Amino acid sequence: MAHCVPGHSCQFRGEVTDRHTNCLLTSRQKGTQSTRPRYLGAIGVTSRRLTGPGQGDGGDGHGGLRVTAASWRYHRLFYPKMKGIVLLLLLLFSSVSIEDPAVYRNADRNQDHSHGSHYLLDPIHNVIQSTRGANVTLPCIMRLRPRSYKVKWSKINPLDPMENLIIITNGKYHKNYDKLKGRARMRRSHRLDASLIITNVTLEDEGRYKCELVNGLEDQSLTLSLQLEGVVFPYQSREGRYHFNYIEARQACEEQDGRLATYAQLYQAWTDGLDWCNAGWLLEGGVHYPVIVPRHPCGGDFPPGIRSYGPKDQLKDKFDAFCFTSALNGRVFFIQGPMNYTEALDTCLARKAQMAKVGHLYAAWRFFGLDHCDGGWLVDGSVRFPITDPRERCGGLPDPGVRSFGFPRQKERLYGVYCYAPF
Repeated sequence: MAHCVPGHSCQFRGEVTDRHTNCLLTSRQKGTQSTRPRYLGAIGVTSRRLTGPGQGDGGDGHGGLRVTAASWRYHRLFYPKMKGIVLLLLLLFSSVSIEDPAVYRNADRNQDHSHGSHYLLDPIHNVIQSTRGANVTLPCIMRLRPRSYKVKWSKINPLDPMENLIIITNGKYHKNYDKLKGRARMRRSHRLDASLIITNVTLEDEGRYKCELVNGLEDQSLTLSLQLEGVVFPYQSREGRYHFNYIEARQACEEQDGRLATYAQLYQAWTDGLDWCNAGWLLEGGVHYPVIVPRHPCGGDFPPGIRSYGPKDQLKDKFDAFCFTSALNGRVFFIQGPMNYTEALDTCLARKAQMAKVGHLYAAWRFFGLDHCDGGWLVDGSVRFPITDPRERCGGLPDPGVRSFGFPRQKERLYGVYCYAPF
């Protein structure tokens, strides 16, 4: 009597017929066999029919498989075990597709669900908006408070690899550094609060900040971006078009109550309607210009967008500048002329004010809606006027903006003056 094992051949003595075996059997009776496949049971095991000489389909008239009594007993033991194994496999594979509520739930953005010890909560907003002169809070909240720790605030400058420290605290004492010294302090509204307050925000405060918790074992940090609401304006030398290298462009913007605009600020200004055909330096060191209405002198018939001049030598190459300014800490007002440049300067001083800078005029137009149809002297020697409500006799252009007469001769007595008085 032979034993039958799945995938192996069997030798037969004392035959019985079984239509439900799961063993793959091969007859060796006189070397003949049939190879018709047969699929048995629920698990798709293939069997072959065994035939004797001259019997065609097994000689029993039913096409059954001839197996030994021992193989029948093996089958009775083996098949229930196979059913158990199959059920176990089905359970294992089906469990993979069950959703883990800890993985697929909509997690609170202000919680950290990753593994390990994490002490800082994720900020609800990664970008904090403010304006010049305001007070702003950069949030940094501890989820857990280590027994011993320090919190270190710094400003990230992609152009400066050195760490720009602002303040370090251990929860009880703190030390301020030169960066923002006198204008930065910890909020401390509760025992887990490590937020930073910056008072009297300036244009230079815009950028990325890092709050880092140091406990000697597992440090953790988060970054926030401080963005100022403001306005971008193109600026060129009184000598004419394209007279600034990068350093001169930075200086020119600072002299006009601004700073070189970033690419992101220029892009925002373009979406707000800035269309300018002259290329200018940006803070990152690139040269670009925004085009809304494509035309041949402004890069040809390419789609609207921000045009780029590619890498340029910051010392040798000359372009205009795109400056950025924010809200005013004062007011701009107009005094009727006519007067020349020197008379305009004296007129503002008599009103306990100073001649307005270009950035002052743009900020007054952007934030206070200053609208005046008469040209007035500015401190850089240019003559401009702001228009909020476009009309035919005020520059003739269909869009709001600050119009310019360029840089007239300073002895001409044709214009009024725009003055600025700090609050």
